[in-house]
Amino acid sequence: MKMRRVVTGHTQDGKAIVASDTEVEGITITAEPGLEFHVLWGADHVPTLPDDGSPPSRRSYFPPPGGFRLVSFTLPPLEATSGPHQEKADAVTEFEQKLPGLISHMELDNPGMHTTDSIDFDYIISGETWLELDDGKEVYLQAGDTVIQNGTRHAWRNRGGQPCRILTLLIGANRLNRENK
Repeated sequence: MKMRRVVTGHTQDGKAIVASDTEVEGITITAEPGLEFHVLWGADHVPTLPDDGSPPSRRSYFPPPGGFRLVSFTLPPLEATSGPHQEKADAVTEFEQKLPGLISHMELDNPGMHTTDSIDFDYIISGETWLELDDGKEVYLQAGDTVIQNGTRHAWRNRGGQPCRILTLLIGANRLNRENK
């Protein structure tokens, strides 16, 4: 699926303009049918304004301290995730090629669980999902609900019958004690 992205900017004399109006192609992973990511915008630094609306540079899926990302992702129902067999090494390679840095935050022995050094503002666009925390606590979420993730260990579990679309703004943060990550 494609998502439309309209970006504004400024001319050299400060006039507001539409810098681009494009469609962002979804990123899919062979081993995870139905899982789709749209990396909509982001930078590895605090922006300076005015700017011309050009895409800022970013190195990886998750932002460093002072950086940010706007992403959308679609979680398929858990029962729909039994896709074609793919060697674990091939799946990791595909994730790294398409979404650099994402897989390194995932716990391979506990699929879906991950911790990031970011504050995540999550908005459930459609469908339903369960947010699981590291103590096994789960919170049911549906369209219209929001979650503020404060660098906690968590996973998203779609136990419903329809895909769940989530819009997330990630703000890079400093983690004082990396031992508890």
